Amino acid sequence: MSKLWQEFKDFAFKGNMIDLAIAVVIGAAFGKVIDSVVKNIFFPALSYIPGLHGGWEHWHIGKIEIGPFLAELLNFLIIALAVFLVIVKGLQLLKGRVKPPPAPGEPTIKECPFCLSEIPFKASRCKFCATDQPNAAPDDRRIVTPAT
Repeated sequence: MSKLWQEFKDFAFKGNMIDLAIAVVIGAAFGKVIDSVVKNIFFPALSYIPGLHGGWEHWHIGKIEIGPFLAELLNFLIIALAVFLVIVKGLQLLKGRVKPPPAPGEPTIKECPFCLSEIPFKASRCKFCATDQPNAAPDDRRIVTPAT
């Protein structure tokens, strides 16, 4: 029985599990805030539109209550938009700022043998002295030399 308890403790108190629990609690609180914004600010403001009699809670088509459904739909859309912006776009922004390090053993710079300046390893021409680099990868540019 103690082995089972130990395995459960190892599982339950991993960092990921605690992070997930915190995220669920924060997400539930965020959902309540959005629900309050929609039901106490947004929809009551809509009731000032002429022609909409009664509160949004009383909007209906026959016996189908449209007002509460629209409030829940708006709650979902706002929360989904917030999650998309924070999680998806936020992670894309962070990934764009973090560049992967070069592979070990792969040089990134070399020294120009003519002017001894540091230039990118894949450069075919030195940016300082404009000489062609030996052992450089051929490029698609044509080098035109004057006829003698």
